[in-house]
Amino acid sequence: MPNIKSAAKRVKTSEQNRIKNKGIMTLISTLRNDLYESISTGDSTKSRELFREYFSTVDKAAKKGVIRKTAADRRKSRAALRLATLK
Repeated sequence: MPNIKSAAKRVKTSEQNRIKNKGIMTLISTLRNDLYESISTGDSTKSRELFREYFSTVDKAAKKGVIRKTAADRRKSRAALRLATLK
């Protein structure tokens, strides 16, 4: 347990951020899995809709600092490549 007041506050805020970030990462994983599943079934319209939602969520996570910008770009690139195989 921290002895300094500012260190105690950092512990508290770090825990809050961890919980918030975990929720966002779970949402990203869920959207990615749904997207890849719809691509594998061949549903073009649903895949495009999920693709836009996934892109938006990943960009927002990068903007908030949950993931790095390069990680967001990599995830979007991989999703776009998979979507391109649908055509």
